[in-house]
Parts: sequence; structure tokens; C-alpha cells
Amino acid sequence: MRTARTIAVAALLVAAGIAAPALLATEIPPAARRSGYSFMSPDSQAMQNDDTANPGMLWVLDGEKLWKSKTGATGKACADCHDDARASMKGVAARYPAFDRELGRPVNLEQRINLCRARHQQATPLAYESHDLLALTAYVARQTRGVAIDAASDPQLAPFVASGRDLFMRRQGQLNLGCSNCHDDNWDKHLAGSAITQAHPTGYPLYRLEWQSLGSLQRRMRNCMIGTRAQPYDYGAPELVDLELYLMSRARGMPIETPAVRP
Repeated sequence: MRTARTIAVAALLVAAGIAAPALLATEIPPAARRSGYSFMSPDSQAMQNDDTANPGMLWVLDGEKLWKSKTGATGKACADCHDDARASMKGVAARYPAFDRELGRPVNLEQRINLCRARHQQATPLAYESHDLLALTAYVARQTRGVAIDAASDPQLAPFVASGRDLFMRRQGQLNLGCSNCHDDNWDKHLAGSAITQAHPTGYPLYRLEWQSLGSLQRRMRNCMIGTRAQPYDYGAPELVDLELYLMSRARGMPIETPAVRP
């Protein structure tokens, strides 16, 4: 039995022209691809543009402190291996998720940070969505701001990109919707007053006004799954990493904006 909330959401989707059963996804041509930034109000854009007004920079500043802080059984800081992040981390976020040889599959930037902690610092991995993990990830990704996304160029990633694309296209949940039904077929329409964007992950971790906090791409993807009344995958699940990889691959050539601001 559908709940009142499910019925209300379904009605909104129908009103937006999204829930037609015969709807077929059509991928957005590269020339028509737009960052979520372009769908925002001038006030929100101004908040992202000014580092002194961008709330996400608070996490970046904390991440810089963590970068220099010694931790774990080895007593090492990130800076002990990687020196000045402004040089060593420039361009890194544009290439993630990336293939990890030991695991035999892609890992995202948060997972890479935790793998470095476990392998090289002998420190406890940081919890997903924790302040420290978001801060370190934002600080590392901040060094790539303005660099074009170049994810999924490694041939070893091809099957994982395909898996992510399949999940993006797959209908799921009680509302029987795939990511593509909103973000490929109905972008620039509105749902409950909010613009439907093209789902390009150019600014994560980002500060979302709805959250009043910084959050990861996986948090946003899980929110969307919950919105379709589907069971969300756990943080760090291979399916979410594959979906993240696919989203980055289709945003190839777009500049990194971290830490972005979104409604």
C-alpha cells in the first residue's frame, strides 16, 4: 500500500511530466551539458563564488589542519608523504573514482583517503559523512578547483562505468523511476519548486542549503533513491562507487567547483 507521502511525491512527478510509463532516457549531448551552478539563483551563485561567504570553506580550512596533523601508529601526517597539497593534490579529484590494484575495483576519493590512513598511517578509517572525512576530502578536492574532470580514462574502469550507467538508467523503487528519467529527460523542469539539474558531480563535497552542512555525492545519491521509495545502498557500496564513476565520466571536461554550493 502506498503511503500518503508516496502518493504526494508521485503527483508532483506527474505534474512535472516525469512519471510517464513509456518515457525513454535520452543521454544529454556533451555540448548541452551544464553544471548545477547554472540552475541556481544569483544569490546562491554569489555565495559559491566568494570563498569568504562560501560555508564549505569552513570544512576546507579544517581539512588543511588535518592534512598537517600526525595520526596513527606511524605518527605521520598526510603532508609527510605528500608535502604541499596545493602542488601534490592538484588535479587528483578530477580523476576519481580511480582503480585500486589491491582491491581490483574503483575507489572514490573518500575511500582513497581512508585507504591511505589504514595502509600508511596505520590509523582508524574515518566514518562516512563524518566532519573529518568531509573536511579532508574537501581540502584535497579544493586543490583541483577549475581543473577539467578526466575520470574513467583508465581502460580497467570500463566494466565499472558500464555498471554505473546501468544503475543510472535502471528504474527502481515504488515510483519506478531511474536517475535518467529526471536528469536526462526532464532537466530544466521543476519539481516542488526546485530546478531539476543534469546531475553532474562537479562540486562535491558541497554545501547544500537544504542540509545546512557539507555532504558527499553518495549522500545525495542515497537521498534520490529514498525519494523514489527505493532501498538505498550503504555508504561505500560498490554500486554507489560505480554510479559515482559513471556520473564523473559523463561530466568529463567540466571543471571541478569544490566546495560548491547548491540549494
